[in-house]
Amino acid sequence: MTKTASFHDLDGASVFITGGGSGIGASLTEGFLAQGSKVTFIGRSDATEFAEEVGEKYGNKPIFIQGDITDTDALRAAIDKAGELHGPVTCLVNNAANDKRHLTEEVDDEFFDWMMAINLKAYFFACQAVIPQMKSVGYGSIINFSSISYMMGNAGYPLYTAANSGINGMTRSLAREFGPDKIRVNALAPGWVLTQKQRDMWVTEEGLAAHLERQCLKDTLDPQDMIDGVLFLASKTSKMMTGQALVIDGGVVVTG
Repeated sequence: MTKTASFHDLDGASVFITGGGSGIGASLTEGFLAQGSKVTFIGRSDATEFAEEVGEKYGNKPIFIQGDITDTDALRAAIDKAGELHGPVTCLVNNAANDKRHLTEEVDDEFFDWMMAINLKAYFFACQAVIPQMKSVGYGSIINFSSISYMMGNAGYPLYTAANSGINGMTRSLAREFGPDKIRVNALAPGWVLTQKQRDMWVTEEGLAAHLERQCLKDTLDPQDMIDGVLFLASKTSKMMTGQALVIDGGVVVTG
């Protein structure tokens, strides 16, 4: 992780991240710790060792809560605990998601519900749980990770693209509803970020070359690109930005 900018209002801010112990989420945790933020994150897998390592690295240990975001009661409890230990949460990053590939003909009720639970339902209930804390201090920033996959109309994971489109719609409605409370709600749509998981599971030389051909910028995306965008949206640097989708994809899709 490289600290490319300092956002002074994030020093001491109470931040909650879903899936903050692995992949892009782990990079986001480090990004906020480097700013001096007080970070709490939830994840299914044990991230105790990660929390210890980054705590020592930055002199600023995050709170790790092991739990499943599809368990709404557990998610609410984790957000409540973050508020108790770090003060009211003023930044929520809904990052955790699952882009499991699937064929339309093979989807059953159980798989449909699971995909919606992790990729959309948990986002809504995390927002619902954190809004009272933000109201109590008079401001807040919610950042909902989406994806350019639904903008591209990608095949191979129709429930994932449906959920991501839903995240965009939910973001706009929540921004309108809670703007009077000075709570900003934005989406961030990454392109193909080359995390280790992506490299292990999906990256091929031919596939990456084809994707880079679609990008205006010919460099690959890495988690640092997401850190910088999230910190911008979390900070009051973007204080008049809400209801928007910030696309960071090297120029694959065009918005506006």
